[in-house]
Amino acid sequence: MLATLEVVTTVVVGLMVGVEFCVAVFMKRILDALPEESAQLGHAHGGRMLGALMPFWYIGSLILSAIWAVAGWHHQGTGLVVTAAGLLIVSVVMSVLLLVPINNRNKTWTPENRPADWKEQLDRWNRFHYARVAVIIAAFTLLVAALV
Repeated sequence: MLATLEVVTTVVVGLMVGVEFCVAVFMKRILDALPEESAQLGHAHGGRMLGALMPFWYIGSLILSAIWAVAGWHHQGTGLVVTAAGLLIVSVVMSVLLLVPINNRNKTWTPENRPADWKEQLDRWNRFHYARVAVIIAAFTLLVAALV
């Protein structure tokens, strides 16, 4: 049972990392290459779509990691899992304090109502997102190391 939990947790976190990495590295460049109105609408749509899904994925990943840490407390690699769970907590805190407020504004913008500094706000979101991606990559790496 513990082995199944370890694999499921690692896959769930790994998929989350893959999605967030894609957003950071590819989606921004794709959207920014579009005409300004289309780019802004794409960012807003992405904010609505992923903003609805990612909280469950982040919290779910954290819960799975915590369950793994408790269930495997006396097994080798538990320290790595606990550290990974700690990093996932950091990623959730970063999300709530830094990224969600910007995303909540962004997802309501249209070309008619967006603020003059909308690009600067999205650039700020992206800088925070890059840091968060680094944190969740570190968490994923620790979970993979705990499997070995």
